[in-house]
Amino acid sequence: MNQNKSLLLQSMNDFLTPKMLKYALMPFVITMVILYVLFFVMAGMGLEQLGTLSIQSSQTTMQNGVTNTENISALLQGSAIIQFLMTHAITSWIVSFLVYSIGGFFVLYVSIFVAVLVIGFLTNPVLRELQQRHYQDVAMLGDSNLVEGIFNMIKWAFIMLLLFLVLIPLYFIPLVNIIALNFPLYYFFHKAITYDIASNICTKEEDKKIKYFNGNAIRMKTLAIYLISLIPFTIFFGAIFYVIYLGHTYFLEARKVRS
Repeated sequence: MNQNKSLLLQSMNDFLTPKMLKYALMPFVITMVILYVLFFVMAGMGLEQLGTLSIQSSQTTMQNGVTNTENISALLQGSAIIQFLMTHAITSWIVSFLVYSIGGFFVLYVSIFVAVLVIGFLTNPVLRELQQRHYQDVAMLGDSNLVEGIFNMIKWAFIMLLLFLVLIPLYFIPLVNIIALNFPLYYFFHKAITYDIASNICTKEEDKKIKYFNGNAIRMKTLAIYLISLIPFTIFFGAIFYVIYLGHTYFLEARKVRS
């Protein structure tokens, strides 16, 4: 407990340095720009679909023993549908609830996903700074490469989407659905952030040893920072802090393994 507390305090002190704060602004700016563009694209598509309604019907009549079938089709466009929905209390509440709930979850999850990808490009300079400040005796022997990193990201993203589909039946069970909705994204979050850090500091053999002896402790740390990331806007400013916190953990473990 004391070690974790001291590690948190050390990570906070490192995070508040001018250079780290400069790094922390980059995920915030880039993620906000991406979400800003994505919001208007999705909002435009949604309003276009909501503002257009196609009605088709058929009417069959019989005259003098002859059956006549008349097909009627109409296309309603404009804001009339939205105005109709929003002028009634029940439909207005339902539409507002769906828009804000689905939109809120979507923006939150996308922000975490995008921030994880962005900090992947900043992990190395952040860890270099930590090494110069605290771990000059621990060489960064990571053998990561861009092709392997992209391949792993695509693989974990595919598994994440597959988990979202597999867990659909659990989404309708209260309380269980909270875990089911977050587990796929946590899987991607854990894999991506630990890979970024470990592949810069450790060799693959050292990484295997660290995960074997400290896998549960590392998972508890990544779970804790993932839960913190669910607080809106936290991921924007906390992403670099997560790298610093887990970077300290891997530097310390790498020192133990090598000694």
